[in-house]
Amino acid sequence: MRDNGRLIDGVPAMNPVVIEDVRPRTPGGERPPKASTGESVRVSATAFRDGHNRLSVACRVRDPQGLTRMMPLGPDGGDRWSGRLDVAQCGVHEFAVLAWTDRFGSWCRDLVKRADAGQPLAVEFLVGAEILESLSASESASSDDRLAMAEAAATLASPTCADQVKMAAATDPALVALCAVIPDSRDLSYSEPHELQVERARASFGAWYELFPRSFGGFEGVAKQVGRLAALGFDVLYLPPIHPIGVTARKGPNNSLVAGPGDPGSPWAIGGPTGDGTPGGHTAIHPGLGTIEDFDLLVTEARSRDMEIALDFALQCSPDHPWVSDHPAWFRQLPDGSIRTAENPPKRYEDIHPIEFWPREEADREELWAACHQILEYWIGHGVTIFRVDNPHTKPVAFWAWLIDMVQAEHPEVIFLAEAFTDPGMMTKLAEVGFTQSYTYFTWRHSRDEIETYVRELAHGDHVDFMRPNFWPNTPDLLEGVLRDGARAAFLLRVTLAATLVGNYGIYSGYELCENTPASRDNTEYQDSEKYQLVERDWGASTSIAPYIGELNHIRRRNPAFGHLRTVAFHRGDNPNLIVYSRRDPDHTNVVLVVVNLDPNEAQSGLLDLDLDELGVAPDHPWQVFDELSGETYTWEDHRPWVRLDPAADQVAHILRIR
Repeated sequence: MRDNGRLIDGVPAMNPVVIEDVRPRTPGGERPPKASTGESVRVSATAFRDGHNRLSVACRVRDPQGLTRMMPLGPDGGDRWSGRLDVAQCGVHEFAVLAWTDRFGSWCRDLVKRADAGQPLAVEFLVGAEILESLSASESASSDDRLAMAEAAATLASPTCADQVKMAAATDPALVALCAVIPDSRDLSYSEPHELQVERARASFGAWYELFPRSFGGFEGVAKQVGRLAALGFDVLYLPPIHPIGVTARKGPNNSLVAGPGDPGSPWAIGGPTGDGTPGGHTAIHPGLGTIEDFDLLVTEARSRDMEIALDFALQCSPDHPWVSDHPAWFRQLPDGSIRTAENPPKRYEDIHPIEFWPREEADREELWAACHQILEYWIGHGVTIFRVDNPHTKPVAFWAWLIDMVQAEHPEVIFLAEAFTDPGMMTKLAEVGFTQSYTYFTWRHSRDEIETYVRELAHGDHVDFMRPNFWPNTPDLLEGVLRDGARAAFLLRVTLAATLVGNYGIYSGYELCENTPASRDNTEYQDSEKYQLVERDWGASTSIAPYIGELNHIRRRNPAFGHLRTVAFHRGDNPNLIVYSRRDPDHTNVVLVVVNLDPNEAQSGLLDLDLDELGVAPDHPWQVFDELSGETYTWEDHRPWVRLDPAADQVAHILRIR
């Protein structure tokens, strides 16, 4: 036998209660899974024991302030147990799953069977009284609990009470439930403790808008746009790099290799002359955008509108960056003494030098990593708490694990979005080691089957515990699928999908004007890309879909269902051009059904096939839905309603709140 890990009489033994596969978790188990405040987190485990006795399973949680609570887990099919953990505080929560034999529940179950079989019960009632007396001595029992168990034990042990009275006392549901949640120390089993990283609500829900400040005349011009964007319901205003741009090998329009005298270059070629002519890097501001004081005013203006400024964190340098001359060991030297430029063959970025994150000397590595950390600390000091990280998959995972830990230890409110259009393994690993949100493959998913398969993977697959998707229909680099030379309805339907399938989504400015001209047939970028030149737009154009996007954002805010990724469910229909899905909060108090026409050119109609249980609708009764887009109310009779969506009338979707 084994007593606290020691062998007794040379016979190995185990606790009869086994706990395995505790979730949420990350694949390696070394990093904590994620949640956000206000979220209902599903905690689950496999638990079983030998024999036929019932189990009780619970989750013990310790919050960041050290307060502990117990949450019962219920049977979830087979040997699986689960429950919902509501988290309201940011920080690291510790949880463990406990399981033990529910002796009173097991005895009560068997007592009923014995009574039904007409067997004598006198001794059985005494057994029940002993179990109650044992449980009442538990430290987990309150004074009221002890009193209830003592009264029941006295009834069961009484020589004068009739069997009917004892049976009623023994099977009292309140007593059975009370006894089930009091741990029995004799075979109490614990899982290993696990951590859960809880972040602020914007980590899992927000609408992003990306713009190039230089096309608006700098920070002062951007500040004038904040009110308009806030009115449209955007939460995050994301700015590409705002730093000085290199002159050496500067790119011209449409990524041409020769820049003219007035060409501004790519903002991602970081490092160049500042206002006084000296070279500046990642903590300097491009002189054409304004001063640090102007930037601070922009941050303040955004906050006054409940918006946040997100900055691009792009760890690369133009040939004119001061790091290139001051720290040559931070770059990869070629045999001829030159520094390799960035490339993703056959693409080349002649205006950018990639950083070598593993220099030969340990001292150089430590100095480099510390310098990268200081960049973030500088901008956090100026009110930035969200960073969109450029190409993190081209830097070491170990670096990100170290850096994100360093930052969030002092600034737990900071959010990191990984722009990693890369292989699934790397994308998920970056999320596992700490990135708050992740770009995804949504941009390339267009058919009903493609979208359903991918969103199911994100919402219900193994990565849901730590990878938060952020859907972007377009970026400055990506004009894809139906958007290329696409109709107005293509832009309506894609932004509807992005905004209603997941909690975080974003668009790049110009989307609302349906800019749709690709650079070439084989290129995903825009013709006359804003990455290399200034772009003027008519934001008041009558053809703008900005009012529609604004209504989408306000619908999202009115319906908490859109903040819960794990509850997305797909429904069927007889037309593959119609995708049908529902979103709900965990308590079914807010349920929304979305139908989107995936064909931007033709009207599509069909019969839906809805899972009424998922919608919380009783079968065989009429039920109402309210269309959040049109304001119309429909009464449906069963699970097979008919719908029609006509893109020619700007009708690409129904967003139906269940009444």
